[in-house]
Amino acid sequence: MKLSVLTENTAGAYFLAEHGLSYFIEYDNKKILFDAGASDVFLKNAEKLKIDINSADCIVLSHGHWDHGNGLKYLKNKPLICHPDVFQKRHRVNKNENIGLELSCDELNQKFDIRTSKEPVYISSNIIFLGEIPRINDFESKSTSFVNENGNKDFVPDDSALAIIIGNELVIVSGCAHSGICNTTEYAKKVTGLKTVKAVIGGFHLIRNDRQTKETIKYFKRIKVKQLLPSHCTQLPALAAFYEEFKINHVKTGMTFKF
Repeated sequence: MKLSVLTENTAGAYFLAEHGLSYFIEYDNKKILFDAGASDVFLKNAEKLKIDINSADCIVLSHGHWDHGNGLKYLKNKPLICHPDVFQKRHRVNKNENIGLELSCDELNQKFDIRTSKEPVYISSNIIFLGEIPRINDFESKSTSFVNENGNKDFVPDDSALAIIIGNELVIVSGCAHSGICNTTEYAKKVTGLKTVKAVIGGFHLIRNDRQTKETIKYFKRIKVKQLLPSHCTQLPALAAFYEEFKINHVKTGMTFKF
């Protein structure tokens, strides 16, 4: 499996960066664009990496936030796999700006062949879109600074991820892990029936070295994860805590990872 980092918060040499996330995944005779960042940065970095975005078999949208999906306006005529709640308007508490997708559901339907599902979707026999992720532990997804278009608390129920099977091991690709990166990992294990986690890459949505971060570190130590690559929405205090325990690498645009 090869994963190329097209959009990230931190720039690699000669590559652009922005607050957003986009990966290009090549595995199991499939090419998948996982998220599209906030702008056309993913396209410019793909060109530098000599990646033809048009060769993608499908697009997977991890959730309906601007920094993962506004780049969709530069694409068309592709299957788009996502949770049905990605299209709702959403805001931060006491603020009016939309932090959801720039394009409406109707506009996206005109551009893409959209498949929405709360249940897991098998893109191939070894690549699974997880759909809606159960929130089962007592330390993740317990508070939110978001509200939806109806004014209710928005815990981002559309947050999803990819579970990728390599041999008898799992690679988990997360957008932001609003549902909790441990919840996500446990659900990937349940869906696939596998216990060994080879790698987890993507946003962990951890800000401070608080209880959630400490419990997350304990969890990954307990399951003996082989490689962790937290990025994007994982803030410096949490990244520092992960570095102390796992000696993680700093994920930057232009990087490629082979699992």
